[in-house]
Amino acid sequence: MKFLLQIFTWWNGQTLGTRLHTWRFGTRVGQDEAGNIYYQGGKDSEGRTRRWVIYNGYADASAIPPGWHGWMHHRTDVSPADETYSPREWQKPHKPNGTGSINAYRPPGSISAPGERPRVTGDYDAWTPRS
Repeated sequence: MKFLLQIFTWWNGQTLGTRLHTWRFGTRVGQDEAGNIYYQGGKDSEGRTRRWVIYNGYADASAIPPGWHGWMHHRTDVSPADETYSPREWQKPHKPNGTGSINAYRPPGSISAPGERPRVTGDYDAWTPRS
């Protein structure tokens, strides 16, 4: 079943082509707390080392932690696996992007949320043509 998923889907883990490319050119760099595995190898069109991620489950770019995001986009050459970093006490854990799901933000008064829109305070005048 996993083999068929790799042939026919791109959003679930890795495709067969990505598996072959990783096997031939990839060097494993590290893994994050979500189980995503990061690789590098070869050169891109700008002469930089190519970097890619194989997601643990569905491909969701918002699931990449900030440190790995910076490494993936060549903001730093030191991968989070090679440095010691501990999050500060005020930093919150990752939450996946809720857009389009039941967890999406719905402000009070929107069509999808219960409640009533806040009343207008009168300090705003709407624009009308020729006024």
